[in-house]
Amino acid sequence: MKMTLQERDKKHLWHPLTQHQLHPNHLAITKAKGALLFDDKGNTYIDGIASWYTCMYGHCNAHITRRVSDQMQQLDHVVFAGFTHEPAIKLSEELIQILPKNQQKIFFSDNGSTSVDIALKMALQYHFNHGEKRSKIIALEGGFHGDTFGAMSVSGLSVYNGPFEDFFIDVSRIPVPTTENFEAVTAQFTKLITENKVAAFVYEPLVQGASAMNMFDGDLLDALLAIAKKHHVLTIADEVMTGFGKTGKNFASEYLTNQPDIICLSKSLTAGLVPMAITSCTQKVYDAFLSDDIRKGFFHGHTYSANPISCTAALAGIELLQSEEMQQNIERITKSHQEFDVKIKKHPKVKATRQLGIIYALDLAIETDRYGGLRYKLFDFFMENGVCLRPLGNTIYILAPYVITDAQLQKVYQVIEESLAII
Repeated sequence: MKMTLQERDKKHLWHPLTQHQLHPNHLAITKAKGALLFDDKGNTYIDGIASWYTCMYGHCNAHITRRVSDQMQQLDHVVFAGFTHEPAIKLSEELIQILPKNQQKIFFSDNGSTSVDIALKMALQYHFNHGEKRSKIIALEGGFHGDTFGAMSVSGLSVYNGPFEDFFIDVSRIPVPTTENFEAVTAQFTKLITENKVAAFVYEPLVQGASAMNMFDGDLLDALLAIAKKHHVLTIADEVMTGFGKTGKNFASEYLTNQPDIICLSKSLTAGLVPMAITSCTQKVYDAFLSDDIRKGFFHGHTYSANPISCTAALAGIELLQSEEMQQNIERITKSHQEFDVKIKKHPKVKATRQLGIIYALDLAIETDRYGGLRYKLFDFFMENGVCLRPLGNTIYILAPYVITDAQLQKVYQVIEESLAII
């Protein structure tokens, strides 16, 4: 008898963020289009999280797939050390046009975690090249920056980090600034900088994605960035999740006055089609690596750096992001979330709600562990009702593709509202 995809999956595959003893089964997806996923049994699901915030212009977008298909016939890959090509050059030109104005150089890698690792290495070597050894990094509590060792070091989610904490780089964490704690946080931040050799401050601007879409005031973050700049501490904005329109602007950093020295990009950079990441920086950061001494160069490289196919996907995605259609979609979804919020926030089982751009989150009035039973109960309910959402503890969030239809959005809202009856 022929084995199902799910049965074949169990033989050899090890899935991310999974305790296989408790959750051995994984749904087989065979097709995706627009905001929809299709499984091997013919069921359809609305992708309410854009497959981890990547497929923002819709799955298998014809504009992107056509461009990538053409590129595959011309140049598939070439090593980026000692060589260059037009897709990478064109992408750098187009990306610099929409990034915060102080960004001038881009460095390629493979994923969000590596983009953060590269940013940290740039910051540490920046000071080293200037003859100063600064070893401490400051990060926000509750932040998440990836799973490689540098990115994991500056992340604050112990459910991921526990077994590895003895091996981390030197990191001090400060609370996310709020109106209530701002004076104390500012004092702690300043004390850390003045009493230690701090290389960089890394943060997710305005929204901490993995920390249940925790949102915080840009003015308060701006004040911390001003302190960092005053003391020549490099600032690193992790825009892996927030980048490319999700907050209502191209990048969350655009809400701030003080722009970062370094920015980390991935996820929807390539519209969910292929892996790629970019770490951008200012001219000042780049210039610190220019020297007749070869050892002051930045010796970091990935085999698939600036892959032409990935660059082409990113270029096509940027074209879509800037299109009138996508900008109108972002406005439409933002307004739709606002209308849903007026209704749902009054529900007795809803503790709090928050929104920035197309990112919407609600906290349930029930306490639970991040990966507790409630999370899986809700996830199963959503999937049984044709909606793919991944709750984070007692938080349900929506981060759907820009092409999601009004009818599909209303179904997402309806299923969320119906789920409140089962808790």
